[in-house]
Amino acid sequence: MLLTVADILAMPVVRAGQPEVAGGGSLMRPVRWVHVSELAEVATLLAGGELILTTGQALAGGDAATVGYLEALAAAGVAGLFVELGTSVPELPPCVAETADRLGLPVVALRAVVRFVEITEAVHRIIVAEQYAELEFARTVHETFTALSVRRAALAEIVKTAAGMLDASVVLEDLTHRVLASTARHTATSALLERWETMSRLLPDGDASVVPVGPHTQPWGRLIVRAPAVSDARAAAIPAARARVVLERAAQTLTLHRMIERDRFGLHRQAQTGLIDDMVTGRLTDERDAVAMAATLGLARRARYLPLALDVAGTVEADPVAHQRRTAAIIDAALHGVALSKTTALATAEHGNRVNLVLALSRTGDVDALLTAVCTAVLGEVRRVPGVDRAVIGAGSASESLLDTARELARAAHVAEVALALTPAAPRPFYRSGDVRLRGLLALIRDEPGVQGFAETELSALLRHDIRHATDLTGTLRQFLDLAGNKTELAKRLMVSRPTLYDRLARIERLLDVDLDAGETRTSLHTALLIRDLTVSDHLRR
Repeated sequence: MLLTVADILAMPVVRAGQPEVAGGGSLMRPVRWVHVSELAEVATLLAGGELILTTGQALAGGDAATVGYLEALAAAGVAGLFVELGTSVPELPPCVAETADRLGLPVVALRAVVRFVEITEAVHRIIVAEQYAELEFARTVHETFTALSVRRAALAEIVKTAAGMLDASVVLEDLTHRVLASTARHTATSALLERWETMSRLLPDGDASVVPVGPHTQPWGRLIVRAPAVSDARAAAIPAARARVVLERAAQTLTLHRMIERDRFGLHRQAQTGLIDDMVTGRLTDERDAVAMAATLGLARRARYLPLALDVAGTVEADPVAHQRRTAAIIDAALHGVALSKTTALATAEHGNRVNLVLALSRTGDVDALLTAVCTAVLGEVRRVPGVDRAVIGAGSASESLLDTARELARAAHVAEVALALTPAAPRPFYRSGDVRLRGLLALIRDEPGVQGFAETELSALLRHDIRHATDLTGTLRQFLDLAGNKTELAKRLMVSRPTLYDRLARIERLLDVDLDAGETRTSLHTALLIRDLTVSDHLRR
């Protein structure tokens, strides 16, 4: 933090000169450097933020010259002017105070002789020391977060490191204001996160305490520093420059964290992962080569192939090593279930708790019956893995082409993710695409920044209004859409009069600037509410 004119006035070396403020603006103006000059045209040599020390020779040429000199200094952005009274100017002319006040330029008279070199040395010593400290801090920040990137630290550790460097609470949230990781300093975690969504929605992206996380063109979250309460004597104020350096470097590390492949298993499993990836991305295009390579990894030839995706819900592992161990245990359990059903499969893990399987089934027999037996065995084994609460399997269509099957893994993954988001009346051994509808599609893409941004654009004005005025117009809109716009039935359900209902609907239309009678508007708002429901329910499950 730069010294101010007031800070310099308080220095003993300056106090010895018996300073007297003659006029001007705030003494809290920052001082970048101290410059000694008697030149009347010194303003042309300045860059702004300087404190000028002079014996006043430029003030001895009459009122017009004095006013011009002060105006030039103010235009150059000078922080202040210290004038030593004596031979050149025994007293400051009256026009000095008047002009200083008009320009907001602090002017200080030194009534005793001081050595300007002592003032410059004292001030520059502090400025240089602070500049060096800031450089050292920036270097430490760079080295610390580089080390975290190299060893692929978890989200929680990156956020914790940022909070430790700033000695302040730091929160990582996604675009729907769900907290992904947080570290509380000088407060309890419960207090930090209490009514977080409400607070965060009212905090604009341009706020100094907020830094976007993700690629510049498509951020996927925000990193927010929360300063301690003013009454908390244990914590000092956070320098804005340091906060920005730490948050931006932490955001870069978090962005890399999301981009880097984190799954590291044995050579055999890496080979399976590589083969599946080559088939999915199109680097491997020859069917025979694919079958041959798969056979060397244990997949049966002359089979019907099916794409399966296993999605698991369970305890969140913040530690990356523990997460990798559990993922390995899930893959082992899934392959053990495949083996128990006397079939073969290739397996690979994706980010999170998903395992993709390319299953080889006998060409004889009913596909659904065989698939039911395999999935039942797989789910039975996976549910025994510690930390697994629920597991589902999404299945694609059977094919005699291994390459086609690998390319259908994404569709099976969609089905699995949807199935995990649903709450069926009874568990099923597997799900197919026909078992999911619009809610399933939204469940697949709900974490995409573009989708979250769409929902926020559609609903944010209404949600902010409900927060500020303790209303529930969002609930009214939800029920209006659920009833397909039936106002008579909606009035009965809400137990309000028709005029009251019409007033609520009119307020919703004004807030969102929409026409609720338009079909496309209803579809858009209903979709946004479904996205919000899915993200909120996902947050509660976590």
